[in-house]
Amino acid sequence: MSALTLTPGMVTLDTLECIYRKEPAVHIDRSAREAIDLAAEQVAQAAKGQDAVYGVNTGFGKLASVKIAADDTATLQRNLILSHCCGVGAPLDRATTRLMMVLKLLSLGRGASGVRFEVLKLIEDCLAKGVTPVVPEKGSVGASGDLAPLAHMTAVLIGEGEAELNGERLPGGEALARAGLAPVVLGPKEGLGLINGTQFSTACALAGLFQAWRLAEATLVTASLSTDAIMGSTAPLLPEIHELRGHRGQIEVARAMRTIMDGSEIRESHREGDTRVQDPYCIRCQPQVAGACVDLLRMAARTLEIEANAATDNPLVLVDADRIVSGGNFHAEPVAFAADQIALAIAELGAIAQRRIALMVDPALSFDLPPFLAQDPGLNSGMMIAEVTTAALMSENKHLANPCSTDSTPTSANQEDHVSMAAHGARRLIRMTENLSHILGVELLCACEGVEHRAPLKTSPALQKVLDRLRETVPPLAQDRYMAPDLETAAELVRDRAIVSVLSENHMIKLGAVHAAG
Repeated sequence: MSALTLTPGMVTLDTLECIYRKEPAVHIDRSAREAIDLAAEQVAQAAKGQDAVYGVNTGFGKLASVKIAADDTATLQRNLILSHCCGVGAPLDRATTRLMMVLKLLSLGRGASGVRFEVLKLIEDCLAKGVTPVVPEKGSVGASGDLAPLAHMTAVLIGEGEAELNGERLPGGEALARAGLAPVVLGPKEGLGLINGTQFSTACALAGLFQAWRLAEATLVTASLSTDAIMGSTAPLLPEIHELRGHRGQIEVARAMRTIMDGSEIRESHREGDTRVQDPYCIRCQPQVAGACVDLLRMAARTLEIEANAATDNPLVLVDADRIVSGGNFHAEPVAFAADQIALAIAELGAIAQRRIALMVDPALSFDLPPFLAQDPGLNSGMMIAEVTTAALMSENKHLANPCSTDSTPTSANQEDHVSMAAHGARRLIRMTENLSHILGVELLCACEGVEHRAPLKTSPALQKVLDRLRETVPPLAQDRYMAPDLETAAELVRDRAIVSVLSENHMIKLGAVHAAG
């Protein structure tokens, strides 16, 4: 696809998701250059002056009182980057690393960092030519910026560190040379401007949000299938119920499920004469639970959209006021809270889905479905252990959903004495969405087995399309077989939006894009 032009301060989550999933080249709108150049010139003048300006002609953190000679400012910035390359663990995935680089471009592009335009241009060129820094995923506490991860990113820009190019892991300088690029020599404050900021935490949180939103869509499809499979009542989906409460997510989830299930013969077959007064909560309260999760994701989405467009380094160059001022925009508390919100939503979507699975495999509760959805039960175990796997995944997500934002530990000789732990909160989200996709994949398998057991009655036309899509790759469970590939295939159908894309917009949920949540 062609390169995207980004206007700092005005980039939407739709655009950021496109960058995350499709990895296009990007350019900062050149109208931003004037502000970038003015801030860089102000920093250059401060570096020549006698007044101490943090990070320009002083040391860093607890060493801020140490004055640095003008001749040593380039060495100061280079040393800063090399000394802060202390990340450990597996490398961050390519897509999230590129998103982090774009977020850094957007932050620098606000014209408040004092970083020269040529540095931004090198980041653009790295993105265009596929030079992706190798960034270890562990080492940030989410305050004073994501120092270690961003230092590994910046190291490649000065010809150090490591980068991936065309699938090969190379020394940073060699990767640049092969791509026809030259490293930069950092000027005053530029190293600090590049490693101060929340871009690692925000990129990881956005990646988690994008995946969580897809799964929130998918769970409404699997939930509708499960409701038909157990011949559940759709009376709890009546619009009057949800309008009386008033929560947007709840109203929209109920509307979506009504639309998806419209025309189901299974539902019509027991609308009259059903002796059950109430279904279990996992059926009856689906709009209340999933709707609350949708609302929570929207709140987090708004926070992350603001953060993605923010200037978050320190000090900031206030060009109009002719001041360079130390502040705390690098503190990632908003991102930490957003990540915790996303984690809660992921955990709860999985918790209620797991109970629907348990309902379908339990012959005491599943309204005439065979035990564990097995043909010839006893000889066959059916979905017995698939349900156990979902219980394990649900439990793991519950543990992972414990808040990270309430944790803190002093660092840097107590100079940085309260930190957000946003990086921890954000990094866990992809692991949690992987777990949720497998839970929903098993629900898809179970619900389709249950719906097929109701033949000759048919499910709704919309849900029949979903069932047909599954049966393209996973046959019915006529007898026990090696199950792991089926579980993985179903999870992929959920993750890749395959079971959502077969539905028309008229059938699909009316939740809107995440960026429209505000």
